[in-house]
Amino acid sequence: MTFTRPYLAASWRSWVSSDLRRVGPEWLHLLWTLLFCMAIAAAFTVIGFALFAGGTGAWRNWRGWGEWYGINLVVSLCIGFSIHAMFRLIVPLVGDARIRAFSGPMRAVFFSAVPLLGTAIGWPLGSWLVDQDGPGWFRLSDPNTIVGSLLLSLLISTVLYQFFAIKTRQVEAEKRATEAQLRLLQGQIEPHFLFNTLAGVISLIDESPPRAKAMLQAFTDYLRASLSTLRHDEVPLSQELELARAYLLLLQSRMEDRLTFSIEADEASQRVPVPPLLLQPLVENAVHHGLEPTLDGGTVAVRAHVAGGQLVLEVLDNGRGLGAPPRRGNRAGAGMALTNIRQRLQGRYGGEATLELTATDAGTLARITLPNPGASL
Repeated sequence: MTFTRPYLAASWRSWVSSDLRRVGPEWLHLLWTLLFCMAIAAAFTVIGFALFAGGTGAWRNWRGWGEWYGINLVVSLCIGFSIHAMFRLIVPLVGDARIRAFSGPMRAVFFSAVPLLGTAIGWPLGSWLVDQDGPGWFRLSDPNTIVGSLLLSLLISTVLYQFFAIKTRQVEAEKRATEAQLRLLQGQIEPHFLFNTLAGVISLIDESPPRAKAMLQAFTDYLRASLSTLRHDEVPLSQELELARAYLLLLQSRMEDRLTFSIEADEASQRVPVPPLLLQPLVENAVHHGLEPTLDGGTVAVRAHVAGGQLVLEVLDNGRGLGAPPRRGNRAGAGMALTNIRQRLQGRYGGEATLELTATDAGTLARITLPNPGASL
């Protein structure tokens, strides 16, 4: 695995966000926790010197800087890794799906309570480790110490929650910008597709009413599947496959025997959540660029399976192939589809997701590889 800058950026965003989707191996997330604790320790050391350092040359007391940074680092590491451990223990118990379904206030309570619990565990542990004279902070016989500790834990948890909330909002804003590009692309494509389909229905009403009825029914099924998909940030792959089936059935009613297709997916792959409208542009490109320009048409095969902790999606056609010259009058947005998919994959999964186009003996194979979240639980 290549740790490129975009991949590391995506892993960091997944670490700070509250959508529970992890990019990168566990050791990389532990590294983010370590670096964050080091930064927090440095901040507390500077604040401590600003508040309590007195006398000439106090700020040039490098030994004092090192000593207090070491103390703050131990406490920060105990708190940081306690919080990390709490999330790793509690999230699987509650369940990813249930947490994602929480309302805004419920999510705020959950993502405040877990750091608070981690702080309540890590702070006394860290203080005990750095106290040379015994378990000073952790003297349960002193009520003032207990109350102060709880208030300090609450303060630290609040600061951490605010930090992560800000970062989460930034990540969500980036996602919304990427999804807005998707909506724009769909807005450019749908009118062309809509008018062509309705024109086809009108032309068949007098010539072949049964075919016109079948095309209109297929178009209704496609719109229903498409609108249902667009309402969510992610959908089960089975829903994406249903959208692809409705689209291909609609085109089949127009192209007749010039288009045949197959859709194959194992049961495990159909349950994997994926971004909406991820598969549709590949299917559309296979028909529009590969099959429609040819006299005899051809076949589109859509396949999905889970292998090695990854979800593999494939769209194979036996049309003109990658080396064919571009069609005249290509509609706006068609050339943006692959770029849009790659940007969405990069923003959501970093380097863990790929889109590859490969020339075959007769046509083109488009393959998307995604991490399977179920394999990391």
